[in-house]
Amino acid sequence: MNFSSSSHSSGLLVTVVGFAAIAAAAVALPQWQFLISIALSKGIVALGLALLLRTGLASFGQALFYAVGAYVVGLGMSHFGMSDLFIVLLSATLLSAALAAALGFLLARYRDIFFAMLTLALSMICYGTLLNNADLGGSDGFNVEAARIGGVALTGTPLFVAGFIISVGAVVLVSLYMRSKAGRLGPAIKDNEIRVEYLGTSARANIHLTYVLAGALAGLGGALSAFNVGHVDPDMAFWTTSGEFVFIAVLSGTRFAFAPFIGALLLEVARALAYRYAPNTWQVVVGLIMLATISFLPGGLSSLNLMRRKTKGVHPVRNIANEEPAA
Repeated sequence: MNFSSSSHSSGLLVTVVGFAAIAAAAVALPQWQFLISIALSKGIVALGLALLLRTGLASFGQALFYAVGAYVVGLGMSHFGMSDLFIVLLSATLLSAALAAALGFLLARYRDIFFAMLTLALSMICYGTLLNNADLGGSDGFNVEAARIGGVALTGTPLFVAGFIISVGAVVLVSLYMRSKAGRLGPAIKDNEIRVEYLGTSARANIHLTYVLAGALAGLGGALSAFNVGHVDPDMAFWTTSGEFVFIAVLSGTRFAFAPFIGALLLEVARALAYRYAPNTWQVVVGLIMLATISFLPGGLSSLNLMRRKTKGVHPVRNIANEEPAA
């Protein structure tokens, strides 16, 4: 049995079924569209973080780009007269990618805890800047106007549909990247960076590229969140926001590109239910979910498929293809 092709087929099936279920839930439960939209936005951010985790690096500073994307939306619409949804989203994504490219020259040199702490420090610098800048709204932030397409304001269901389409596009593009030569190098760098260098490929350059992609996705997710919430504030750059993205990525795993959306949806649903039935202890619920995931599913929810295959007698030889998200 060819595990790689089977993994690709199962990943594609999970993606199609997953997005179909999300669309069905949004139609059947319109009151949950806002929650699903927020989950999709955070799933896009976690998707970029999953790319970094595949290279063995954990970023605790993705909130930096999340906030940059959101503030580009707010400032672009209020100060530069930008209103078209796709133009604003493209601007937020490109500026976040440019910032990540500049910071990547520094960060690509570090590994392990040093990389994590540097990303956290950069995010907190952004938080402090936003918090103490009155021109950017200070601690209160500022409101964001509704996006438009062809002069028509997008709110409610139309905005959800736009976010849904963008999420599908993000998964498709990331899946293609993960199946490319550069994408396949991620797990190889995680396993043995020195061997990758011996093969004539620069691990630092690959990590730099991955960081830029993760930054772009975080900026896109932040921009979508700004439109959905209608408000931006410095807390979007705070370390707890980055921790939430790490939580989603760890909960989901990195086997499939769709996996972060599963984790984001579960987190938002769990938090909403905890707020309703245990408003003073919802953090405990989230903590228990994380403990259970680490204890029983260290590879995240996406590893359930691999465990099922092993119980059926399929024992693939570990290689790069085994960690390749197929869709």
